[in-house]
Amino acid sequence: MSDAIVARHLTKRFGTFTAVDEVSFTARRGEILGFLGPNGAGKTTTIRMLTGLITPSEGQAEVAGFDVQKTPYEVRQRIGYMSQQFSLYLDLTVTENINFFAGLYAVDGSRLSARRDWLLGWAGLEKRRKAMTAELPLGLKQRLALGCALLHEPPILLLDEPTSGVDPLSRRAFWDLIYLLATQGTTILVSTHYLEEAEYCDRLALMNRGRLVALDTAVALRHDMNAPILAVTADDAPAAVRALSSDAEIADVTMFGRVVHAVVSDEAAGRNRVAELLADAGIGYGSIDRIVPSLEDVFVASIRREGGAVSG
Repeated sequence: MSDAIVARHLTKRFGTFTAVDEVSFTARRGEILGFLGPNGAGKTTTIRMLTGLITPSEGQAEVAGFDVQKTPYEVRQRIGYMSQQFSLYLDLTVTENINFFAGLYAVDGSRLSARRDWLLGWAGLEKRRKAMTAELPLGLKQRLALGCALLHEPPILLLDEPTSGVDPLSRRAFWDLIYLLATQGTTILVSTHYLEEAEYCDRLALMNRGRLVALDTAVALRHDMNAPILAVTADDAPAAVRALSSDAEIADVTMFGRVVHAVVSDEAAGRNRVAELLADAGIGYGSIDRIVPSLEDVFVASIRREGGAVSG
């Protein structure tokens, strides 16, 4: 079966600024593909090109077998899109928003009645169908927005940071639904800032400065990080980071709460060097142990390797 999403050398320039730089990837039917990257990485711009909302400067995209530039109407009838910015009409009621989006996708009659009932039940809005959308808590607004994107039961779902700022229960409800849709064959591309959510995806696309810097499963990405990582339990973690960062033998240093992760080229030599640097700086420590890289380690190392995140 052909891929549900195909991006070939997608590039988008705004004047002299290149927001997306030759990004290529595919997403299979029923796959959850996660887009992970810092602000300004190009995730939203890439998704908007896939929806046909903006035109690529170069490259090509096919969604559900249709060329996005040549047949945008066919593409839009086959995707559900939830934007990073809140996409509902705040001055309409819950039911009015549902009816509006149903009209956009030609969902009517008995099908509309069934889909409306499903949405209200899943979102927990049965008793608030006449409430103004502006009055809803953020979690319920986001559930309503996702439900509206799914009214026409699209085979492909594009979600741009759908759980940003929502409560843990709403986030769990989102991912339960995403899993269910994927098992039913829906292809889902979802961008997120949450590393724990990235673990839920079948594959991850790591983006930075408009480029795709890695694409694989979370397990494979961790496995490919061959450099030893030492976890240091220091009495003063910020001071330990400063002490270790100044040494050329230590490739990278990151603080994770009270623990410091130091990337070294050789485990034994690295452990001795870390201990020496901490002692010279007068910083006490409890242990220096090699650990299996976390997804956060992979993410931070990949971003720094590609020049760091865009500032500002």
